[in-house]
Amino acid sequence: MGFFSRFSLSRDMGIDLGTANTLVYVSGKGIVLEEPSVVAIDKDKNPLAVGEEAKKMLGRTPGNVTALRPLRDGVIADFYSAEIMLAEFIRRAHEGNPLGNPRMVIGIPSGITGVERRAVVEAAMRAGAREVGLIDEPIAAALGAGLPVTEATGNMIIDIGGGTTEVAVLSLQGTVLSESVRVAGDELTDSIVQYMKKVHNLIIGERTAEEIKIRLGSAYPLPGEDEPMMEVRGLHLMSGLPRTVTIKGEEIRESMSEPLSVIVDAVKRTLERTLPELAADIIDRGIMLAGGGALLRGLDTLISHETGIVTHVAEDPLRCVVKGTGEVLKNQKLLERILSETSRTA
Repeated sequence: MGFFSRFSLSRDMGIDLGTANTLVYVSGKGIVLEEPSVVAIDKDKNPLAVGEEAKKMLGRTPGNVTALRPLRDGVIADFYSAEIMLAEFIRRAHEGNPLGNPRMVIGIPSGITGVERRAVVEAAMRAGAREVGLIDEPIAAALGAGLPVTEATGNMIIDIGGGTTEVAVLSLQGTVLSESVRVAGDELTDSIVQYMKKVHNLIIGERTAEEIKIRLGSAYPLPGEDEPMMEVRGLHLMSGLPRTVTIKGEEIRESMSEPLSVIVDAVKRTLERTLPELAADIIDRGIMLAGGGALLRGLDTLISHETGIVTHVAEDPLRCVVKGTGEVLKNQKLLERILSETSRTA
């Protein structure tokens, strides 16, 4: 391998292209970027801001500016803005190093269609990649969480992102069973918005609902802790005037019960289909939770209670997928296999 090949290899990138956040790993550097998956464009479709700066504009833009999220339910919903976002994140990740275009390994939901897979590849190529490999998010998350997925033992992982929840049983570096449901962090946030409107006649925005979820949200009653409370400001549905109400953590837990039950049901269905030998391994090892949704308090307890299997939260759940793409970049044999498989199917 020549000098320029080695130099180019150091620029390879792993990307967790998430509905809520995008994380970028660069070979030899580690995780170099974590930004919200948001783009702001003007009426002529000129990009104005990407990432954190664009997220601050959500719900606050004038008529000639649109702040949007290019991905919905884990897939590209707006191809043009997704391309803009990817190109800008690549530029930031490689600032000061203009040579060559990187190879990319991108984590994707396991349940997306062939058309949706091709959209991810095409957006990455147009944004500057010279070669693209796609890896299912459950496998990437398991690699990032340090699960022994290369061994002949069963491992179960639940990756809860912004748009999708991935439930998978893994063994020998492959997926034995998986289920992808398009219910995750966004649906939990939206359930809070609907609850506030229905019960308190209060209209709140996505950012406010997200803050409520972080501060008050829980999936299961927390023993020995008083239910937290907070004041919420919004517009009263009847009068249209600003109003403040006080809400309790118990209310928010109840408001999220329906989307949480969808996630739990997906876990149960996957366990019911699991082969007895692999099920025995999972009982011994437990279930691993990854993704930003794993940070919801009491979610591990809820899943343990519903399945009877000990459930653990990964050490760094938000970064598991991007760390897993980094592990792929370190493994030349696995990297070449994924690049080859993607080129055949995309």
